[in-house]
Amino acid sequence: MGQKDSKPSYSYSYDHGNTSSGYTSRYAGNPSFSYNARYTPSSENNVQPETHARLQRKYSRIGDDYRSLSQVTEALAQAGLESSNLIVGIDFTKSNEWTGKMSFNRRCLHDIGSTPNPYEQAISIIGRTLSAFDEDNLIPCFGFGDASTHDQEVFSFYPENRPCNGFEEALERYREIVPTLRLAGPTSFAPIIETAVGIVDSTGGQYHVLLIIADGQVTRSVDTQYGQLSPQERDTIDAIVKASQFPLSIVLVGVGDGPWDMMHQFDDNIPARSFDNFQFVNFTEIMSKSIAADRKEAEFALSALMEIPEQYKATLDLQLLGRRHRITPRVALPPPTRNAYSRSTSFSQQSSVYSRSSSFDQQTSGFQQRPESFKQQQPAATRRPDTYAAESALEDRLLCPICMYKSKDLAFGCGHQTCYECGKNLERCPLCQDNITTRIRLY
Repeated sequence: MGQKDSKPSYSYSYDHGNTSSGYTSRYAGNPSFSYNARYTPSSENNVQPETHARLQRKYSRIGDDYRSLSQVTEALAQAGLESSNLIVGIDFTKSNEWTGKMSFNRRCLHDIGSTPNPYEQAISIIGRTLSAFDEDNLIPCFGFGDASTHDQEVFSFYPENRPCNGFEEALERYREIVPTLRLAGPTSFAPIIETAVGIVDSTGGQYHVLLIIADGQVTRSVDTQYGQLSPQERDTIDAIVKASQFPLSIVLVGVGDGPWDMMHQFDDNIPARSFDNFQFVNFTEIMSKSIAADRKEAEFALSALMEIPEQYKATLDLQLLGRRHRITPRVALPPPTRNAYSRSTSFSQQSSVYSRSSSFDQQTSGFQQRPESFKQQQPAATRRPDTYAAESALEDRLLCPICMYKSKDLAFGCGHQTCYECGKNLERCPLCQDNITTRIRLY
């Protein structure tokens, strides 16, 4: 988004049959790669060029000179935003442990301490800005990318999909959940986007903003051919295109050290949508500026939300508001606990679907079982906490810290290890950020 003519153009080619299926690293390969062919979605998502041109002429974004969050909120209202319900999705992939080396004093981005971490800051700033537009102040909050969800599911912050009451409770619950989690991967935004679409539909087509806060890009396999998409990329693009049929805006906030080149390409070049429903914002870049804290918060909120009035009006023009598709909603898993994790468990949960103004029948969601590198473990409910801790430590020692799927079989000169597929093209160690000059294959 932004000034599109100032950025290089990319064309997508989307071949459903030739994408890689491996769970491998988002850090692998050249970080400045670009897509090079066409993405071809189903015809029902295509919008006539004249419609896009008319919407672009009709709706303009708000200005860019504000000094406080209250000024940004007022500008959103003056630009035509009438109502907005917030949904939050948090990235709990393992790369959070090392992508704060430069931007968060070498700390894990999820560290809970006396000062707010980047996730807490982003939730607070966006929550305060949009609270004036949320009538019931209920915020459904979800996590993804941990050891219970990987790239297949999301978990709700509360059992039975209960939403948080305001961003203050969302922050409090986030701090309670973080110590119980095991960071994992790989990264896909498709499950959280699909979950948000289900919420929008279950409320009868009310307008929502999905805030995704993540430390990295969608996982791209090192063996994915040039011009092709990884399974996680393909699923994420499909989900964004589908979401454009609903009154839902998607704001992706990037925290940590990056890289973010791929997300800028996602932002500018996902084609064939009913309206431009996706915005990427580099949180670290904005918050590292040498300006007053209030100005930084206002600039971040503005960057994240400046296109929301335009998108809201587009949903009105396209008659998406108030329309109910009656899709089958995705059901979130319950929040994980320390002694309830089993990597190989396949289970179903009975859970009520979140609804602001209407109720749905309870659904059953099956967790897609992933290939297993370890022997089947005994059910988590019968394992002692010390047994769980030992299993977790063993798994961390043996599995690649990037894909969390393959065994470590490549060592760098710094002493850290990954699997060969994730590490063969890396220029810097993902754990310590040292330049890689030596690679030793382990057998």
